Amino acid sequence: MKKLLILLSSSALLCSCGGGLSDRPMGMLYANVSDPVAVTSSSGSRTGVATATSYLGLVAVGDSSVSAAKAQGGISTVSSVDVKRENILGVISKYTTSVKGN
Repeated sequence: MKKLLILLSSSALLCSCGGGLSDRPMGMLYANVSDPVAVTSSSGSRTGVATATSYLGLVAVGDSSVSAAKAQGGISTVSSVDVKRENILGVISKYTTSVKGN
């Protein structure tokens, strides 16, 4: 029990060092959160998605940029940008950017 408490405390401290205080919901054990980033008054009929994935917080691969999502969806004019953050025990973390536009 003592080892578990030390592990959880250490994880909490490390999480706070990486991201600091946030106005977004954080989950040390599990997170599946979507956040709006930007919206314009124009509408969009196309959607592009780009994802980056981290394994054990040691290796991160992928391109979750707005540019990558625009290219994937064939979008030239952006009407909205949303992000989704998923994390399971820090073992696998995904950051997905969704772009809508024309």
